[in-house]
Amino acid sequence: MERRHWLDRKENVTKVARGLYLLCGVLVLLDLFIHRHAVVGVDGWFAFYALYGFVGSVGLVMTAKLLRLWLKRPEDYYDR
Repeated sequence: MERRHWLDRKENVTKVARGLYLLCGVLVLLDLFIHRHAVVGVDGWFAFYALYGFVGSVGLVMTAKLLRLWLKRPEDYYDR
């Protein structure tokens, strides 16, 4: 009998995802109350660092997907 992990249940995964969404929303809203010492100008905008992190993460994933096309080896590459 295989032991099930607590994240194998769909309702627990939903709870974790909702908790992360709530945490991200609270952190973005807290940005309203934090005084930023902007160096460049745009880094003083509301939720700049949240957007910067999101765009950077999406950019990394897209770059990895494009590089995969070039770096991918055939399935039997090591069996030759």
